[in-house]
Amino acid sequence: MESSRSRSVFVDIGLRELNGFRVRKRPFFPDSELTCRELTGVSVEHDGIRTPPLAVSFCKTSRNSQLFAVSDEDGHVSLFNSSKKFASSATHQENTEKARFRDWIAHYNAVFDISWIKGDSCLLTASGDQTIKVWDVEENKCTGVLIGHTGTVKSMCPHPTNSDLLVSGSRDGCFALWDLRCKSSSYKQELCINSTDMVKGAHLSPLSKRIRRRKAASSSITSVLYLKDEITIATAGALDSALKFWDTRKLKVPFAQASPQSDPTNTKEKGLHGIVSLSQDSSGTLLTASCKDNRINLYDTLQLDKGPVKSFSGCRIDSFFVRTMISPDGEYVLSGSSDGNAYIWQVNKPHADPTLLKGHDFEVTAVDWSPSEIGKVATASDDFTVRLWNIENNRCSNANSTASAPRVKRRVTALSDSEAKEILEMNREAESPQQHSLLLSSSDDKQSMPIIGTPESKKKKTSSSSSLSSLSSSSEEDTICERTPETTFNSPSSVLNPPSSVKRRTIRDYFLVTP
Repeated sequence: MESSRSRSVFVDIGLRELNGFRVRKRPFFPDSELTCRELTGVSVEHDGIRTPPLAVSFCKTSRNSQLFAVSDEDGHVSLFNSSKKFASSATHQENTEKARFRDWIAHYNAVFDISWIKGDSCLLTASGDQTIKVWDVEENKCTGVLIGHTGTVKSMCPHPTNSDLLVSGSRDGCFALWDLRCKSSSYKQELCINSTDMVKGAHLSPLSKRIRRRKAASSSITSVLYLKDEITIATAGALDSALKFWDTRKLKVPFAQASPQSDPTNTKEKGLHGIVSLSQDSSGTLLTASCKDNRINLYDTLQLDKGPVKSFSGCRIDSFFVRTMISPDGEYVLSGSSDGNAYIWQVNKPHADPTLLKGHDFEVTAVDWSPSEIGKVATASDDFTVRLWNIENNRCSNANSTASAPRVKRRVTALSDSEAKEILEMNREAESPQQHSLLLSSSDDKQSMPIIGTPESKKKKTSSSSSLSSLSSSSEEDTICERTPETTFNSPSSVLNPPSSVKRRTIRDYFLVTP
């Protein structure tokens, strides 16, 4: 009976390191195609007048995972509840009446981008009226207007951890930084907020000719991202396929640039196309850029000098309204298309045929992944509908439920021979027959057995105490890498410009910075 017991993981690791025992191979599961199923669809209309949707966004918290927002060309913002039970024979208009629980006019112009902040209690709307508005969703009122752009605001992205900070990109060729805590003036019962910093001509053509009065023709900023390192901003333009990366502490020039071409400054090279949209996974290591050449390039933010690590093709990107989104776990890429379909690629199979989501009649523009409900996506189209889909992989669906979570890489420190032998001796004593019988006899005592559902607070305390005791002899470098100093200043300006003494590890540390 003793031989049937499962040995401790420390015993297996120690025996493998000391005696060279072979490790049991992981089971192999054959690859299978994705299966897509349409859940429901709603119509975007107001007072019987249909209008094309321009942006769709799921709520970010798990408690509101069934809710999503849609903005359209007429300036309306609508909130839908996807948890409603829809009849298979119901029309899109009937589904709209059942699922839509809030609707208001956010701008008297098209709303090109929307974003949830502050635990889904507020919603940002970027419009063609050159402003960004902050909406209190619960009270349904505007709490701030961001003014400063002189062109249509095409894209925006909030700070990954601080909802008061965001970046926006406009057709005026500028991208701007904002702090919602900086109230500057009041106009028409609305608080106006000015940008804390703005970079003009961020994507100017290097070969653009100077016109009269020494004014340069600026190119539109099509997409912006606030990367997960909380300091770096990525921008893309309509002129070429070059990505630029900026440090918010020093915005004079970009510190890095990535492009699928060998020379990003050579505008005469064939295949020069603008970028339509950018997206990143939840870890911030992968970044997608969809181009007008009908290709979607995948970048590794820690290897930008190598250019795209993968590329996906098959869809048609004929306009700057077709967007692409990588899944939160970084496993799939979802894109709209001008041919009326949506496309899904598996990241580890860039050359395989994509999976098609068929159902729309016209160009599929905005797309989004649900951050909480794995496999649930939304697609918006010029056929005046927004449709919800369920994406499943038949390969071991039970195993995928855990494998689809964001992957976190952690450093593992190898034990010395003396430490490994001590651990082996301790585990052999703990697994003696006498102690094993005691554990079996006391199995009815709940206090003596480990509780599977340990609260998070106890987990943190246990993990911190054990890590301090086991890693006390490790090098100082590992401890520094695990501890990232956070800015402890309350001033908005100190968040954007922290003192030089505060050192943070960002993607800028992986590249040589030009003076």
